[in-house]
Amino acid sequence: MWPIILLATLTWFCFLYLLSLFPFRVCNSVEKKDPNRSISKRDSENSERMSSAVDATGNPIPTSAVLTASAKHIGLRCMPENVAFLKCKKNDPNPEKCLDKGRDVTRCVLGLLKDLHQKCQKEMDDYVGCMYYYTNEFDLCRKEQEAFEKVCPLK
Repeated sequence: MWPIILLATLTWFCFLYLLSLFPFRVCNSVEKKDPNRSISKRDSENSERMSSAVDATGNPIPTSAVLTASAKHIGLRCMPENVAFLKCKKNDPNPEKCLDKGRDVTRCVLGLLKDLHQKCQKEMDDYVGCMYYYTNEFDLCRKEQEAFEKVCPLK
């Protein structure tokens, strides 16, 4: 059952990826934190603690900030697995029939997160920390996004 939930989450993050391509705000009525405000020591510690993409053993932790920050990479690198899963779901709505495909999607995403964290740990942690702090608001984390995508380019 959880692969289906993960796929739905990944689909949502692919949608968020598309939104991240547009520099304008869709809704200005949402109150946001001041980007010029200095982050307090406690906020910084919480952000660092919550922003790491891996746990102490090196296994990826797919939090919403991590998945949102990695959405572009997930959309490109895990596309074949996602397409295969969606085709399977379209052909047969029985969840049991598509468990293998769901596991493939999960394996791809977790492997990608591990690779990204190994290749560009500092930039990814900075970007994820910003996304965590600003509740996944892309437009408030453009500087960190640019640094992350410069070190870990989309392929």
